[in-house]
Amino acid sequence: NLQKVGAFKFRGATNALLKRRDDRPVVTHSSGNHAQAVALAARQMGRQAHIVMPTTAPAVKRAAVLGYGARVIPCEPTLEARETTAARVVAEVDGFLLPPYDHPHIIAGAGTAALELLEQAGPLDAIIAPIGGGGLMAGTCIAAAGRSPSTRLFASEPTLADDAFRSLQTGVLQPPAPPASVADGLLTGLGDLTWPIVRDHLHAVLLVDDDAILSAMRLVWERAKIVIEPSAAVGVAAVMCHAEQLNGCSRVGIILSGGNVDLDTLPWL
Repeated sequence: NLQKVGAFKFRGATNALLKRRDDRPVVTHSSGNHAQAVALAARQMGRQAHIVMPTTAPAVKRAAVLGYGARVIPCEPTLEARETTAARVVAEVDGFLLPPYDHPHIIAGAGTAALELLEQAGPLDAIIAPIGGGGLMAGTCIAAAGRSPSTRLFASEPTLADDAFRSLQTGVLQPPAPPASVADGLLTGLGDLTWPIVRDHLHAVLLVDDDAILSAMRLVWERAKIVIEPSAAVGVAAVMCHAEQLNGCSRVGIILSGGNVDLDTLPWL
């Protein structure tokens, strides 16, 4: 069962903005998916949105954010640069920061993807979701623990951005590696809120290299006729590369977490 996600980030961003009792501008940093959700939610509420985006974010993601009426501020493609630039923008515009993953409402919004998957597909032996900052995976863990506690939970992560894997192996939160993977949406590190949740609920983190990610992305395009980006393909790649880890799992749900692809520069060309 493949669950394509778009609305869950918008739900989380909308709920977070609704809780604010002022109309100050909202600021966030994101490579694209969360950025679009915040930009759209802010526009619908009549708020200003300022989005810090790494220079490596695909043009299609920047165009979507601008199309929703937000201001885009470029930064270097590191978590430190994203956070420091966002802090500067918050001070400049007298705004408030809505983190891309380490926030209760963002995590809760992410969890609705797993809730819908379980409602539509019924009991599952396992669920696989991508992991970067951990918002989607943390929400998935909470939702599955409440609705289907016997379901095994796996995160999938690029080998070139393996901080979640290293964190789970050592039991200590590890810093993110320098950004290098084609899965640009998964190049951030786990947060103070997301890390304890995934630490306590994940069965394993499955690593996949960029070649496997692109092969999985192409397979989904060709066979399922679903447009997904590399960051969304890591779960499919995990099934293709780690069948032994899923021994005994006959019903596996995969959460697909983004379809932002520049059609003029397809990654396998």
